[in-house]
Amino acid sequence: MFLFKNKVLSILMLFTIPAVCLPCPVLVIGDSISAAYGLETTQGWVRLLQQKLKREKIDCEIINSSISGDTTGGGVARINQDLATYHPQVVIIALGGNDGLRGLPPRVIKKNLKTMIDRAQSSNSQVILLGIEIPPNYGKRYTDSFKAIYQELATETKIDLVPELMTGIGDRPRYMQEDGIHPNRTGQSLILEKIWPRLHRIMAEKIPD
Repeated sequence: MFLFKNKVLSILMLFTIPAVCLPCPVLVIGDSISAAYGLETTQGWVRLLQQKLKREKIDCEIINSSISGDTTGGGVARINQDLATYHPQVVIIALGGNDGLRGLPPRVIKKNLKTMIDRAQSSNSQVILLGIEIPPNYGKRYTDSFKAIYQELATETKIDLVPELMTGIGDRPRYMQEDGIHPNRTGQSLILEKIWPRLHRIMAEKIPD
C-alpha cells in the first residue's frame, strides 16, 4: 500500500503546474504578430515592451504566450493554465485574426474572446483587448461584423481596448514584411506605441510612485 501511494503521488506531481512568482506579471496571449513571426524575437513588440519597462524602471515581467497561427479557440484552451501558472495582474489578448481569415462566424469568435476575458477577470487580472482587423475577403458585412466584436466586448465587459491595432501599419508596405501580413521591425515598434498608453496607465495604478 505504501508503494502504491508513492506511485500515485509521483504521478500527480507530474501533472501539477507550479506557480511562477514574478514581479507584476503581464501575460500576452496572441498569434503570429505578438510572436514576432519572421523576425528575431527581440524585434517583436512584446520584447520591445519588456525593454521599455526596464528603461522606465518599472519592475514588471512580460510573459509572451503567443503562438503563430493560433485562434481564439486555442486561447480558450490554454488560458486557464497560463493564469494558474503566472497569476498575471494584466492580460493582453491579441487574438481573432486567424479566426477571421478562416471565415469563422463572428458570434463564435466573440464567444471565445468573452470566455477568455471572463476567466482573466475571475482571476483578478485586468484585461487589455487588442482590436484586430482583417482584409475584406468575405465581404463588407462579414468585415463589419468582425470589427464590431472588439468594441462590443470592451463595452460589455468594461475592459480597455486598443482599437484597430494595425490601422496605419498594415496598409503601408514600408511597415510590413514581404508577405504583406506581418509587420516588420518598424511596424512592431508602432504597435507598441499604440498599446503603451493604456498599459502604462494600468501599471501606474498598480505600482504607484
